[in-house]
Amino acid sequence: MSESSPSLSRRQLIEKTGAALAAGFTIVRPEAVRGSQANSKITVGLIGVGGRGQYDATIFNADPRARVTALCDLFDDRIEIGTQKIKIEKPTVYKDYEKLLAASDLDAVIIATPPFEHPRMLADAIEARKHVYCEKPMGVDLAGVKKIIAASRKADPKKNVSVGFQQRYGPVYLEAYKRLREGQIGELVNARAFWIGSDPFTRQPYDDPKIEHLRNWFCYRDYSGDFIVEQDCHNFDVLHWFLDARPIRAVGMAGTKVRTSMEILDHLTLSFEFPNGMHVNYEANQISPRGFSHVGEEFTGAKGVLETSRARMIHHKGPKDAETIPSPRDITNDAIEAFLTRIQNGEVENVAERSAISTLFAILGRTALYQKREAVWKDEFGDV
Repeated sequence: MSESSPSLSRRQLIEKTGAALAAGFTIVRPEAVRGSQANSKITVGLIGVGGRGQYDATIFNADPRARVTALCDLFDDRIEIGTQKIKIEKPTVYKDYEKLLAASDLDAVIIATPPFEHPRMLADAIEARKHVYCEKPMGVDLAGVKKIIAASRKADPKKNVSVGFQQRYGPVYLEAYKRLREGQIGELVNARAFWIGSDPFTRQPYDDPKIEHLRNWFCYRDYSGDFIVEQDCHNFDVLHWFLDARPIRAVGMAGTKVRTSMEILDHLTLSFEFPNGMHVNYEANQISPRGFSHVGEEFTGAKGVLETSRARMIHHKGPKDAETIPSPRDITNDAIEAFLTRIQNGEVENVAERSAISTLFAILGRTALYQKREAVWKDEFGDV
């Protein structure tokens, strides 16, 4: 297909996605997964009714197979806004997420709280034997990541544990991965990734310091993990997936040039060494003018280059020979659709441990940046 040829049809993309996602699933009877509700709508509770939680839950609620029936948040205004945006009629409201998890009328939960809360909430949701869709990252430090790994290994084999690393489900990413594995760009010799964009968060004033920290969680290292962990983990999960390896070491530089009101960095650059002499460059900032962004990954082979992003895949085959396949929609839809399809069909996927390792890529890079030294995987994380 040339760049000017029509893009893949939606049916073709779905067929490719389905084939790729089918690999590795454990299949059990739907009635064993959902009991007597196998033929009814999947009932979903949302923990964390902020902007991302509202967005995810809106997609869930718009799917004819599911309905969001419960909301949990510490703040009343979040509940009120979320009820309107998600378009829920009379949701059951909780302040205590443990009580939501104990609700027998919920099949699945979305966890979209600040990252520092993900380890304990995901572990508790697994223990409550719910299907879980948890937003990334898998914690903000090694202790949190280890908690998730331990919980993942004890998960009910009939329950899905999914993570908001949407690229894994996007048709254009699946197509690029297929081409890489088929050797269509030859031997992979280099990779790079980047997330260049504007500041996504506006800090708001609150009189109570505790509330200020919670509502402005993005601004604080202990709450968000810094933007390399909170945001850039998406790129690192793609690198983990496509390279199928952990980095050996990382070095880099970072700083704060513009965003001086926050406790986190606003720009960074890293170099990773992977096995077999593979070197990977990574660059990110959140200080670019609004309207400009450059987000994605590049994989360089001996015979071609693959560019990947949420918006498109470009396969560079030679001089003036580039094939572009656009993404038909926001790939969050693909991730959530796949999650609901697995529940409906009795397929099970638990990606918590894999996602925890991807989060450690970001934590390794952050260690190198914060401590201004070479950070070695084995020294920092042992055999994790």
